[in-house]
Amino acid sequence: MKTIVLATGNQNKAKEISQILGDDFEVLTMTELGIDDDIIEDGDTFEENALIKVRAVNAQIKKRDAIIMGDDSGLSVDALDGAPGIFSARYAGEEVTYTDNNLKLLREMAAVDDDKRGASFVTVIALLFPDGREETCEGIVRGHIARDFAGSGGFGYDPLFIHEETGRCYAEMTEAEKNAVSHRGVALKRAKSLLENQE
Repeated sequence: MKTIVLATGNQNKAKEISQILGDDFEVLTMTELGIDDDIIEDGDTFEENALIKVRAVNAQIKKRDAIIMGDDSGLSVDALDGAPGIFSARYAGEEVTYTDNNLKLLREMAAVDDDKRGASFVTVIALLFPDGREETCEGIVRGHIARDFAGSGGFGYDPLFIHEETGRCYAEMTEAEKNAVSHRGVALKRAKSLLENQE
């Protein structure tokens, strides 16, 4: 079994990643290994921030045979010129809740017509292997922004993002349904292929 150390303490992400990767991988968060640094994500792109995360954990990790995985994800709204983008987690400010961010998005989109509410959910996953090799994988899914909250599952912007192909908000899907179509699911499937081929 290969050990994956996630460059995050976010248990929602850890659970989602573990479910998608399956039983061949042991998934641990950096917090579980005693790494509690507040990683400063000051990159200009999702890819830069994902790489910043894995490099920061790599500098502190004692489990040298582990593969470090980091991801940076966000919502890119067409009518907002790509915002909130890399600032998705703190769109409404520092130390805010998912609901705070969603309410700000609804306010910003209140006057936007239905045919102009397009958006993309983006994930970039960075992998740092024990030999120092770095790889990145991207997942992008199209959809549009709802006019109100829907569903009770998921996290983040899931209650507002209507997935284009299914016509349902992420938050209306079961975990398995979301994992099958989500941006993180797309990126993780690509990452899983790299992980399975790693000696």
